[in-house]
Amino acid sequence: MATKATPQATSLEIQPLKRGRVKLRMMGRTPLYFNSMSSKAMRDLLIGGGRKTAAEKKHIKHNPEQEFKDSVYKKSFGETLLCFPAPGVKGAMATAALETEGIKKASVQRLIFLPQTHIQIWGKPQLKIDIVRSADMNKTPDMRTRAYLPRWCAEVEIAYVQPTLSAHSIVSLLTNAGSIVGIGDFRQEKGRGSFGTFDVLTEDSMGDFQEEWDELMLEDRAVQQDALDHPEYADDQTAELMQFMKEERSRRDITLVA
Repeated sequence: MATKATPQATSLEIQPLKRGRVKLRMMGRTPLYFNSMSSKAMRDLLIGGGRKTAAEKKHIKHNPEQEFKDSVYKKSFGETLLCFPAPGVKGAMATAALETEGIKKASVQRLIFLPQTHIQIWGKPQLKIDIVRSADMNKTPDMRTRAYLPRWCAEVEIAYVQPTLSAHSIVSLLTNAGSIVGIGDFRQEKGRGSFGTFDVLTEDSMGDFQEEWDELMLEDRAVQQDALDHPEYADDQTAELMQFMKEERSRRDITLVA
């Protein structure tokens, strides 16, 4: 009589995932609006905004020069003063996955890593004032001052899980993010604006972009600091509003002295 064979124990071998890494260049295709929350707004969120005194209510509502400086992301070291949060770039890639076949948004969030907390941004910021709509029920109009970069570029390092993703897939995904999402305020993703879009390049594939890249490399930390300290106006409307602001400040100062 045949005996029943005893099943042999088998071991499960799990191979660790591997990581690849690629450094890419982002060349701005449309201007970039910075959208950092001001220090004052963060302090108000931290401790709560108190009621204004009668003297404070007489002050002019906006301080464009300070709002301009507060709108940028800055870092204390590196080639540039201006930077942009790396999660914003990863978020753009995740959003682009919604319109990209073969990958899901959740996969991008899990399988892509940006080693930096902020990426360096080259370009000279200008002061720009725009009419915006508040988030209240009536969509009340207001004025907002931000740093505006007519030309800009950046470098970003992206790590990714292999073999699920490849360097080619990362380039394609970031390219799609540059076309249909963008970064910063009024970006393409939001629909109304088409700002913050970019082309994706590598050091070896600059082609016709090389000359512009070299020019932007000169708009580094020193140039950016000077631009924040002595702002240029981005357009005629902003220049007219700033002239009106200066006249109003002068008028109020004279009234207070009198």
